[in-house]
Amino acid sequence: MTQNTFQRIESWLRERQIDFDVLRHEPVYTSAEAAEVRGAPLASGAKALVCKADGQFMMFVLPADRKLASKQVRGARKWKSLRFANREELVELTGLEPGSVPPFGSLFDLPTLCDRRLGEQQRINFNAGDHTISLSMTFEDYVTAEQPELGLFAD
Repeated sequence: MTQNTFQRIESWLRERQIDFDVLRHEPVYTSAEAAEVRGAPLASGAKALVCKADGQFMMFVLPADRKLASKQVRGARKWKSLRFANREELVELTGLEPGSVPPFGSLFDLPTLCDRRLGEQQRINFNAGDHTISLSMTFEDYVTAEQPELGLFAD
């Protein structure tokens, strides 16, 4: 791949005429650190979680102040199993380290399921393939660009 993930996202969003802001900052490794360095509410963070359900990998995107409701989601979907991808699987699927994955499963050929409560924030923020680069955009533009399946996936 000749472009890094940030460049891929930037090109992909520009092709779709989506407005976004870029913030370069010190490395952050948790949602709380990211919210602090961005000067944004924790709930505005779009936390991307790569999971495996009944043999298929997918991405869940949640407000950063919430956790995946694994038991409820598994029951509602009638999945026998649902687990987080391990570090090796995550790197193999995305080429990225934990905590740097952007909320665009489509960039990695993964279905994206987004908790609709992320839309309670007008703007969302997320790491863009790097622990030192964040993007900010409207939730509406995120949905337009990514076209995730919206539902209730978090506690």
